[in-house]
Amino acid sequence: MTQESRPTGIMVMAYGTPETLEDVEPYYTHIRGGRKPSPEQLDDLIFRYQKVGGQTPLYELTKGVADDLRARLDAEFPGQYKVYPAMKHWHPYIAEVVPQIAADGLRDVVGVVLAPHYSRYSLEGYRTYTEKALAQLPEPFRFHFVEHWHDHPLFRALIADRIRTALAEFPPEAQGKVTVLFSAHSLPEKIIAQGDPYVDQLRESAAAIATLLGLPDHRFCFQSAAPTPEPWLGPDIVDYLQELYDEGVRYVLSVPFGFVAEHLEVLWDIDTEAQAKAQELGMVLKRIRMPNADPEFVELIRAVALENVPAETTDH
Repeated sequence: MTQESRPTGIMVMAYGTPETLEDVEPYYTHIRGGRKPSPEQLDDLIFRYQKVGGQTPLYELTKGVADDLRARLDAEFPGQYKVYPAMKHWHPYIAEVVPQIAADGLRDVVGVVLAPHYSRYSLEGYRTYTEKALAQLPEPFRFHFVEHWHDHPLFRALIADRIRTALAEFPPEAQGKVTVLFSAHSLPEKIIAQGDPYVDQLRESAAAIATLLGLPDHRFCFQSAAPTPEPWLGPDIVDYLQELYDEGVRYVLSVPFGFVAEHLEVLWDIDTEAQAKAQELGMVLKRIRMPNADPEFVELIRAVALENVPAETTDH
């Protein structure tokens, strides 16, 4: 394979999810940097997975995005791109995929995490795992990491369309009375003092999507905070539903736009915990359809990836 004929790699990265309940402990241990969770922490996470059916479709959805992206690029630019799914905390681990890419002879690889907003606390780990794996190779490839794509017009249009569709599904008496509630994964409050861009990106993209829709009002909150002693960003969605109820809100559309697929933070935190709170309050809570591996989401990831391919590696 000559230098000129070598394709460019696209690594489609996601968080990872255990495949069975027996996988939960090693998965949780990897998240914790090799430290095993306490029995109570482990039991709690296993309970949540049990309640959503034992596993989530995150890997299959990520693989679906990668497979469809590969098919599109093969049809559009035959032989110019190779696509690899890679997971941060489960198989196929980033550390497993990087040597495979190098063995395939690639010299340039674009890394796209399936998460729109950047935080050093979350997304930087993908780059770190990749760079550690590259450091073990005799001939490492050049890695081009996409830090964020929350401001991409296709992302904003996709979420706006999902909101528009979901709003139409509320009963006639609710039309014009639905509060659109954006949410994203909470992170430790200390990131604000550290100058992390995460919260600003979230609020910026929520406001831009609301503007696209002409929404007179939208709200924003966090979800999925970890049980640690340090304070995490809030308000949490379950607490915020109570605040909205106290304001007189009875109809809420959940927009967990910090995520792109149906995994535990959506299936448990929104569809189970938040839904239970809404029902307790007598509120109607609906959720947008997640992007998952839908064609318009694959098109978004295609655009993000191609826009970050170094100019010197391609002539199209």
